[in-house]
Amino acid sequence: MNKYLQLFRTGNAVMGIVGVFVACFMAAGFDIADEIVNLLISAVVVFMFMCGGNALNDYIDYEIDKTAHPERPIPSGRIERKTALYAGLVMFISSVAISFLTMDIECIAIVIVACILMVAYETCLKQRGFIGNITIAILTGMMFLLGGSVVGSMMDNVIVAAMAMLVSIGREITKDIEDMDSDEGRITLPMRIGIRNASIIACAFYVAGPLLSIQPMIAGTYGILYYTVLIADAIFVFCAISVFKDPHRSQKLAKKAMVLALISFILGVFRF
Repeated sequence: MNKYLQLFRTGNAVMGIVGVFVACFMAAGFDIADEIVNLLISAVVVFMFMCGGNALNDYIDYEIDKTAHPERPIPSGRIERKTALYAGLVMFISSVAISFLTMDIECIAIVIVACILMVAYETCLKQRGFIGNITIAILTGMMFLLGGSVVGSMMDNVIVAAMAMLVSIGREITKDIEDMDSDEGRITLPMRIGIRNASIIACAFYVAGPLLSIQPMIAGTYGILYYTVLIADAIFVFCAISVFKDPHRSQKLAKKAMVLALISFILGVFRF
């Protein structure tokens, strides 16, 4: 594989494009075709943003990658560490610059804030446990806000963005509980307050997310197929219960529940 394609982990970046397209569809429905230019712009913006994040990650974690991922460009000697840093910064700057083509202040602001958060996360917040969990959750939710802003309907995606943030925090805490014995160089929430207390907090976030999913039902925002979100909600509640005994299973199921919830929001666009 080309060393830069591997550095940028373009497969993940393409998945980011899929994510923002889904977010656009959730906000605009079948009127999405009217925003084809902005859709293409957002695809490039997200692609470059994710490439920048992956390059910066490799620059920061090069020591860890010597043993964990020796095949990556920096530890394998195919790319100099400084080159990876420059490549990542170019991608971030390009992401912000291209966002200006949308001529939408909300979209531009989201991209700028996302780049700042990603740099902050990789350089210092990742090692600080809970604040790092929150940062990742915010970035997850911002994907939906970006998709909405691109089609001029950011507020339509606020609920799904908030739901994604809440359950993401729960999952990130659960992952820290699972990895507590092997985590090095990080001060995670379970390390600070203990496994049981961290599990209680994770449980609360797992439950808070599904509670938000009820709002579109009350408001009649989506069609009848949206009610399939109740399946995802039930899985999140199960994750909240199982985090105390089996954090590995809990976080794995939470990931699947996130996908199911996303599908429900998509299905909700179809009205019969």
